[in-house]
Amino acid sequence: MFDIVIADDHRLLLEGLAQALDGIPDIRVVGTASTGHELIDLLASVDPDVMLVDIEMPGLSGIGALRRLEDPPPTIIVTMHTSDDERKKAKAVGAVGFLSKSTPLPDLAAAIRAAAAGEDLMDVGTLAAVLDEHRQPILDAAAASLTGRERELLGLLAAGVSRTEDLAETLFISQKTVKNHLASIYEKLAITDRAQAVVEAIRLGLDRKDPGP
Repeated sequence: MFDIVIADDHRLLLEGLAQALDGIPDIRVVGTASTGHELIDLLASVDPDVMLVDIEMPGLSGIGALRRLEDPPPTIIVTMHTSDDERKKAKAVGAVGFLSKSTPLPDLAAAIRAAAAGEDLMDVGTLAAVLDEHRQPILDAAAASLTGRERELLGLLAAGVSRTEDLAETLFISQKTVKNHLASIYEKLAITDRAQAVVEAIRLGLDRKDPGP
């Protein structure tokens, strides 16, 4: 289990990201902050494995907070400002990663695992390869019970293929079989519709290229 802290001044984004990451079986959000000062205060009471920190926050920026911390946990800067100048500032204060806020959730989860394992993600030339090594989450019991075809179906839903006829055509199965698979997925994951199934697919990092056993 990887304990993480998230610092971002956009409240809705902060809450949404915290909820999404906390839903991944091997990641636990142990604290959030909306300013650099709050982040410093928070670290007096929690000891995360990894921090996700925005650059621009009121009062004290993420970069400023990292400058004040003597021995911060491995830190990934997650920002909308992905210029080379900002990247250099992040690296100068010891950040091990520098990602855009548009980074897909499975990639962000993989980056957290990689940072906790001591990987340096600042080298963009090796980022994809490093993330691939840490992409698969530890599945909870319900997700582990999914069949390979059910995982494949979830991956298609996450990729935007949602119509029953399109799912059937892509998987070369009947529409009735698609509905049966969906019913099984809903029961196993305790969900009720395709929108929730997409959330679960993203949470589990499932995709068509790696449907599992």
